[in-house]
This record gives sequence, C-alpha cells and structure tokens, in this order.
Amino acid sequence: MQQNRRLLIYSSCYYQGIFLYYVITMLKDTLLNQVSVKQVLTMFDMLPDIIFWIKDTQTRVVYANQMFVEHLGYKNLEQVLGKSDSDLSPNHIAKQFIADDQKVMSGETVTDRLEMNINKSGELAWFSTSKRPLLDENSEIIGSYGVTRHLQKTVKTLSGIDELKVPVQYIRDNFHIELSIEKLAQVAHLSVSALERRFKKYLAKTPKQFIRQIRLDNARRLLVETKLPIAQIAYQSGFSDHSYFSRHFKLMFDELPSELRQQRLSSDTPSVIPSETSSA
Repeated sequence: MQQNRRLLIYSSCYYQGIFLYYVITMLKDTLLNQVSVKQVLTMFDMLPDIIFWIKDTQTRVVYANQMFVEHLGYKNLEQVLGKSDSDLSPNHIAKQFIADDQKVMSGETVTDRLEMNINKSGELAWFSTSKRPLLDENSEIIGSYGVTRHLQKTVKTLSGIDELKVPVQYIRDNFHIELSIEKLAQVAHLSVSALERRFKKYLAKTPKQFIRQIRLDNARRLLVETKLPIAQIAYQSGFSDHSYFSRHFKLMFDELPSELRQQRLSSDTPSVIPSETSSA
C-alpha cells in the first residue's frame, strides 16, 4: 500500500510538471506574441559594440541600428533606409558587399569572419562579421541580416590577433613589392610555422592568400577609381604575371578585370540624346 501511495505521488508530481511546463510555454508564447518586432529591433541600440542591419533582396537597408548609421557617417536611420550598398559605400567595396549578400541569400552563412576594415574614424581596425538569410513564415528567403563587432571594444581582442597587426600592416604597406613569408615572420618576431598557424586560425587563410587578397582588393579599387591600363594596375598591385592576375581576379570577384573596367566605363558614359533637325 505504501508503494502504491509512493507511485501515486510520483505520478502526481510528473503530471504537475507537465502542466507547469505547458503553462510556462503558453505564457512565453503569449508574451512574445505581444511584443512588437520594432521593439525587439530597437534592443540592438543597447549594444554599443554591435553594428546590425537588415536588407531586402535588392540589398537595400530596411532597418539598421544606430551604430550602423553612425559607422557610415550619418545621424539618423531615415538617412539610410531604402539605400543600397552602392549608395552607401565606395563602388569597389559596395560590389564586394553585394556579392557577399547574394551568397548569403542563396543559403550560405557567415559566422564570426575576422576582417580588417576601416572604422568610422578612418583607421584600420579588426571586425568580426556574421550574416544569415532572412526567412518569411514559409521559410522563403526575403533578404539578409547581419552583425559586425568592433573587436577593439570587446574581450575578443586577444594577443593572437594583436600579434597579427604587425605583419598585416606590413603587407598593406608593401603589397606592391615582392613579399616573402620569411620576411613577414621576421617582422612579426615569429617562426614561419607559427605565423602560418596564426593566419589560419584568425583569418582563415594562409599569409600568401592574404597577400593575394590585399593585392586583388587594391587592383579592384584602381579599376573602378582610375583610368590606368589594366596591365599597369596589375603591376602596381604586385602582380608580374598578367594571366595569373586575371585568373585569380576572376576567382575572387567572379568577373575578369576587363569586364569590371567595361562596366565602369559604361556607367560613366552619358547617354547621347540625338538633336532634332528642322525640315526644310
């Protein structure tokens, strides 16, 4: 009889637990249904080291927090709403953002990607970026969203990242000349193997890959912002082999240097309106 009573107590506690869980779940669902999406989004303004944005499928900003707005040099959200990357960033950077967002909207994700970029004061700084596709109730992709953290304002600024600052800056200052891994290791006061491990760990690429990326980024900027011949741009960016330059440019940006240059020339060419001729 005592055993039956114990089973009865256990059974009662079990069903009380299920009921309590059900009630809590209902309360949570009810509470979340009462919270407006706008109120949740404004919570990102409470995170001073986070840059947050939401874009539609045309990469136009539909929402961003105040840090995003100020990072671009604006004062309020209304100044960036409806604008695309092409409106908000230099052309060569905008193209990279757009290509990145298109990959995310195809289903890819970006998680804590370490990047060295320009902060709002114009200085080089470390950022960590994550991006996801934005889904509707039917799991259809309707845009993208992401966050970027300025690592100098977070505890993630570790000694490993700090030790990369010297070789990274050296690459940025000298990418146009021949660079050896041995020289980079010497500048960083690291062994070659330690330097390569650190690059792979924090930048997810080897020193050689990072050097090539910096050179290609510079070449892309020159193709957009100048009228220099492509061969000269390749040479000034540190490429002595033109076919090697074109091949890796295509791999990184999904278009040849000549194609990007043609797009740039086409966008700069004003449309010609034929003049009216009077008939005799």
